[in-house]
Amino acid sequence: QVQLVESGGRLVQAGDSLSLSCAASGGTFRSYAIGWFRQAPGKEREFVAAIRWSSSHTYYADSVKGRFTVSKDNAKNTVHLQMNSLKPEETAVYYCAADTPILSNIRSPDAYKNWGHGTQVTVSS
Repeated sequence: QVQLVESGGRLVQAGDSLSLSCAASGGTFRSYAIGWFRQAPGKEREFVAAIRWSSSHTYYADSVKGRFTVSKDNAKNTVHLQMNSLKPEETAVYYCAADTPILSNIRSPDAYKNWGHGTQVTVSS
């Protein structure tokens, strides 16, 4: 059974950088994509970034393109999300998710069955 554990969330100031990690276990991830999503209070869960394990191809939401970078460490089965120039409106619980979505669904939360418990990122103004 796939298990995902996020870490790295904390309180930062606007403009700061922060790196989140998603440690994956319980499966072979060659065919998987690992997605990062976030959910702010009262809002729907939204796509942030994703990476395909086998190809390392990456995908980003338009709102984070150029500021966020998703990468993976094959040896540690870990995916990282480097976030730069953070904004207060990006305060949310950040989740990682794993599954085998087709390209057209890779940005949809519904395409992922396996989820971590999330890590809180708070960006103060």
